[in-house]
Amino acid sequence: MKEEFISLQVVKNDHSNRFELTVDGYTAFIDFKEKGQAIWLIHTESPEELAGRGVATALIEKTLAYLEENNFSLIPLCPLVFAYIKRHPEWKRIVDPSFTRFDEK
Repeated sequence: MKEEFISLQVVKNDHSNRFELTVDGYTAFIDFKEKGQAIWLIHTESPEELAGRGVATALIEKTLAYLEENNFSLIPLCPLVFAYIKRHPEWKRIVDPSFTRFDEK
């Protein structure tokens, strides 16, 4: 993660069912669905004004850290989150055992 994002906090917005990261007045988000201690990450979006700066990656990293710190299991339906975990398989440790798409060839 770029140094400029380290001190920024991800916000779990339960009202809109989004994890949000605000940078320079613009908010990137991941839509989620929550049931018990399981969270489905569904869609990631970053405003065009933040394109190419690594904001979506920082948002994903901070969201995964939040999930781990709060003992959630993850169902990564969002293609960006799925791809991030494929590139960083150490995060499979928080993926719910029922999610087996990483095992598919």
